[in-house]
Amino acid sequence: MVFQIHSLLSELSKPHQNILKTKQLHALISKTHLSLDPFFSTKLLRFYALNHDLRSARNLFDKTPQRSVFLWNSIIRAYAQAHRFNHALLLFNDMLASETKPDHFTYASVTRACYDNFDLDGMRLVHARVVLSGLGLDSICGSALVTGYSKLCLVEEASKVFHRIPGKDLVLWNVMVLGYGNRGLVNKGLELFSWMRHMGQKPDGYTLVALTTGIMDYGLLSVGQGIHGFCLKTGFDCTVHVGSSLVSLYSRFKCMDSANTVFRSLIQPDLVAWSSLITGYCQCGDYEKASFYFRKLNMEKGKTADSILISAVLAATAQSADARFGIEIHGYVVRHGFESTVMVSSALIHMYCKCGFVDLGIRVFETMPERSVVSYNSLILGLGLNGLAFKSFKMFDEMLGINLKPDDSTFSALLSACCHAGLVDDGWEVLRRMVSEFSIQPKTEHNVHMVKLLGMAGKMEDAYNLILCLPKPVDSGILGALLSCCEVHGNSELAEAISQQLMENEAQKSAYRVMISNIHAVHGRWDVVQTLRDDMTVRKFPGLSWIESGNTKF
Repeated sequence: MVFQIHSLLSELSKPHQNILKTKQLHALISKTHLSLDPFFSTKLLRFYALNHDLRSARNLFDKTPQRSVFLWNSIIRAYAQAHRFNHALLLFNDMLASETKPDHFTYASVTRACYDNFDLDGMRLVHARVVLSGLGLDSICGSALVTGYSKLCLVEEASKVFHRIPGKDLVLWNVMVLGYGNRGLVNKGLELFSWMRHMGQKPDGYTLVALTTGIMDYGLLSVGQGIHGFCLKTGFDCTVHVGSSLVSLYSRFKCMDSANTVFRSLIQPDLVAWSSLITGYCQCGDYEKASFYFRKLNMEKGKTADSILISAVLAATAQSADARFGIEIHGYVVRHGFESTVMVSSALIHMYCKCGFVDLGIRVFETMPERSVVSYNSLILGLGLNGLAFKSFKMFDEMLGINLKPDDSTFSALLSACCHAGLVDDGWEVLRRMVSEFSIQPKTEHNVHMVKLLGMAGKMEDAYNLILCLPKPVDSGILGALLSCCEVHGNSELAEAISQQLMENEAQKSAYRVMISNIHAVHGRWDVVQTLRDDMTVRKFPGLSWIESGNTKF
């Protein structure tokens, strides 16, 4: 018996067990008096969860009479990671009704379940319970809440939580910097980085990756170069995740010489770096180099392209409307058995349709061994892009006929098809069915398509009335869609109203300042044009001096 117990402890100390070994271990424990010990139950439950066997995990949990906080946390986290959010929240409510008091890890897991499920109301309730439990100033709970509010686009709420927590650890700083980065608030991220260093907190590689995340506007390239300079001085550029982030940054802006320089400086570039470099060359139309690095990746020992990289390369090829490299990748897909992967096949369909080879896209779709909502969405979108709206609706009907439930991307693809064909009445009908039949609320992309459909059809007033009905603040993409229609139809009065709303927000103004400037130029408002042009030429960003001067510290 003693030998068995030592053997059990040895097995339980291993980081991972396959499902067969886990069941064998479970059977062995069941023969001993340890079967009721919550420590062993927790270990086994985690092994079941790692092997995606939630049924066995839940069965074990239900049969364990004495449940520790660790056991509760493990089962809640297992359901949350499997995206079974309702089950995770129900278990959390059961835990509250039990004698076991939740700890900070419990609240962190439940918070993650809420924001992964886009459940803002649920997260706010959890936040309230965190405060009532006395853990409102805890850094682990704080990090989860800051992440959650940031991912739900409530960065101000995230900031409030962040600033209330004393003794912030590095994880919390990084989460808040990333929150600003994900929302494109680069200035605020730099200010926080400055304050972080002033408070004596040393950044790590994840801090620098978070800073580069929000750099999307080409006007911010110099900021990215400054961050790169800081990385060079501090030695962070040698780390894989920072180097990959810099390769991705330069590739986004098609600065491929810089991207290549960073890439070659990495001793062991990861798939993210390879993917960024290859897709960057695709976006620049340099398929010779893209092909060279794609082949080089596959010759590297222990490395091979995965479905994510292949899909990314195909997506980049689709943007260029040049199918030559895409056809080469298709050959690779067939040779290596990736054609059964839904993500890859869907990317192939999109690539062929975007490049004008609709028949090839349909052929890929027809040869798929299993079709999902994603593959139908790709074909519906591709047909619509080529003006084949009737066939898009036919595929939608076929999808419903085999009991596949459409999602928000399905209706976005249908609205896009209506846009390309100018089908205003059909667009309204798609929007009505989306809400009334499938209970899907319109998102930004749906409203962009609808506004553009109405605007390009000359129904400017209807488009503007639709915008007025939307919750405030209205996304800049929606306003920009109507502004582009104003430019086409020469509606200067409405363009003036829309441009004023866009210029109220600095980030929105940055994205649409060229279009706004052109509209003012057509109507002879040269003073406004000059102001906007000056803003494009001279843009100041706080906190850059520390990058350019090795002696400056703040």
